[in-house]
Parts: sequence; C-alpha cells; structure tokens
Amino acid sequence: MIRLHAVVEGQTEETFVNTVLAPEFGPRSVFIDSHCVTTGRENSRAYRGGLKKYQHLKTDLTRWMKQDRQPEAWFTTIIDLYALPDDFPGFEDCARRGNPTDRVECLEQRLAEDLAHRQFIPYIQLHEFEALLFSDVSQFEIDFPGNAVAIEQLKQIRKQFSNPEEIDDSPEKAPSKRILKILSDYEKALAGPAIAKRIGLPALRRECPHFNRWIEKIETAAAR
Repeated sequence: MIRLHAVVEGQTEETFVNTVLAPEFGPRSVFIDSHCVTTGRENSRAYRGGLKKYQHLKTDLTRWMKQDRQPEAWFTTIIDLYALPDDFPGFEDCARRGNPTDRVECLEQRLAEDLAHRQFIPYIQLHEFEALLFSDVSQFEIDFPGNAVAIEQLKQIRKQFSNPEEIDDSPEKAPSKRILKILSDYEKALAGPAIAKRIGLPALRRECPHFNRWIEKIETAAAR
C-alpha cells in the first residue's frame, strides 16, 4: 500500500486525479490525493492554480514531503510542458532537445534532481492535459451533442500524429487551442475530466506512451 500525493497545475488536473486515477488505483492499494499548486497567499488565504514560477511548485512539494515522512508516502506532479516557467530546473538545457519526449524527460530528471527525494515520481504532461482527450475524440459527442462536423475535425487532427502527445505546443496549435477553435464553448475544468473519464485509463495509457510510463512507475512503487 502506498499513498501518492500529487501537486497539480490546476482544477482540471485535480478533478482528473479524483475522478479517473483515484478510483482506478484505490482497489490496487494506491491511494491518491492532490492539491493545486499554491501561487500566493494574502490575509491567510491561499491562491491556487496556474504554474507561473517554479518556486511555487517546489515550495508545495517540499512542504508536503516534510509533513509526511512515512515510508508509504510517495509524491508526484501533474503539470504541463506547455507554458512551463523558464525558471524551471534545466529549462534552457532541456529546451535544446529537439524531440519533445526527450525534452520532457530531461525536465523531469532535472526536477527529480532538484528535489532529491527518493520517493518522488516527476510527471510533466506532453504538451498539456488536453492531449489526453485526443485518445478518443468520439467521447466529445456526449458533452457536445449535434456537433458531428466538429467531432470529425478533431478526428482529422488526431490522424495527423502518431499519438496524442505529439500534438504540438505552439500558442496557436496546442491541444486546448485546437479544441477551442472547433468547440468554442469547451470548458477545460468541466468537460475535460468528464471526457477523460469516459475514455478510461486503459485507452489513455494505450494511446499516450509518456503518460503510460508515468503510470507504470506508480505501479512499480506500489509493488515494492
């Protein structure tokens, strides 16, 4: 049995943990909880969500690591490669990697080195959460009924890439930007986790290799 604490970028990822990952892993004695990264405090109030500075992420992680020193406690992150802050460990060096997968793995390694915690599993999403939704775009139909043309457009985007995680991260062509261009009423925090839940973890793993490797690391930690 392990307890996996996740610091996540925003409400969407937090809901994804609660509605998709936690129910899947609970029966396997992996109990996952999460909170959005703290971006500021004022008058005893914490402001959460949106990763603008690396220090915000590091502060939350190190605080949680100090609070829970039990042997079954593990830690992870769910943050986007898209718009990653430039003060992130290894940002400039890893940016020289032409292949996005190499780049994100380089950043994850630098993050792990900076935190230096033996039970930390870094995860940076290629390129952002919405990439996962391209694992099965037919699941958009329930949230957006009567939009057959839009769904077909999403399918055509998916066909251009060998897997959803390769959909690029330019300001105009990031996964979320592509979805919003086709479905202007798409609301990330509401529709995103619901669509991911219908797609299901097995399909997400099958379609998204970097995501799958993260899940495998969690499974390995639980099997120790």
